[in-house]
Amino acid sequence: MRIVFASGKGGTGKTILATNLASVLADLDYAVTYLDCDVEAPNGHIFLKPVITSREAVTIAVPEVDEVRCTRCGRCGDFCPSHAIVCLGNAVLTFPELCHGCGGCSLVCPEKAIREIPRAIGELARGAAGPIQFVEGRLQIGQPMSPPVIRAVKRHLPLTGIAILDAPPGTACPMVETVRDADFVLLVTEPTVFGLHDLTLAVEVIRKVGVPFGVALNRVGSGDDGVQRYCAHADIPVLLQIAEDRRIAEIYSRGELAARHFPGFDRSMTDLFGRLRGAVRS
Repeated sequence: MRIVFASGKGGTGKTILATNLASVLADLDYAVTYLDCDVEAPNGHIFLKPVITSREAVTIAVPEVDEVRCTRCGRCGDFCPSHAIVCLGNAVLTFPELCHGCGGCSLVCPEKAIREIPRAIGELARGAAGPIQFVEGRLQIGQPMSPPVIRAVKRHLPLTGIAILDAPPGTACPMVETVRDADFVLLVTEPTVFGLHDLTLAVEVIRKVGVPFGVALNRVGSGDDGVQRYCAHADIPVLLQIAEDRRIAEIYSRGELAARHFPGFDRSMTDLFGRLRGAVRS
């Protein structure tokens, strides 16, 4: 069972819910893997406090041109939609930071003058937080493309048990890469104008991807009921509502799990899992 916690905007509480659900399910003896796909700002480790046992570089293949064999025909540049390789007069210029690693330039080169070399763009960390298997991707500062790092994280999805994926906020390629092939996506939002606006964008994207989804509403009581009215009108199930409570924010600010320190939060996570399991089976 692959559950993705996503959001149209940052700061809605998806990591709070993802880490707490992972902890509660592990306490119930489920086999749980937590995968932090928010590779530009991973913070699940703050709450789960894993022991990291291995680290490895995440690389993509970028072109390197053999100037001796190259005839400057320009076919590589004509092929590349990202303009990561360009033939200008007697020079062939490469721009690794623009390369998506597709390998097309080396395939179209008639002289076989282009080979691919690895270029590090991030890091993959693996370990465990007690019984929870932990996988985290981290994009290097200044690197523009996070999907390759997310794919590296998802290569460690377990074949059995429950996988909880913490997606990047927003509705761009990183979020889409994370939710692809999920069993269910829980969109976490808040009762604000911005929360409603970005939720509608996220719903549009998830519907195009074609993955079942529902909504978790955080900080209930701190704003208006626009999100609830929207979900009712759009026939979107609201699977969880978390009341606005300063104590939860204080627990979060200390890097602790609400399920261990806030009365009833663990039961909310158990109830949420029951609803998620029912939604997946239906």
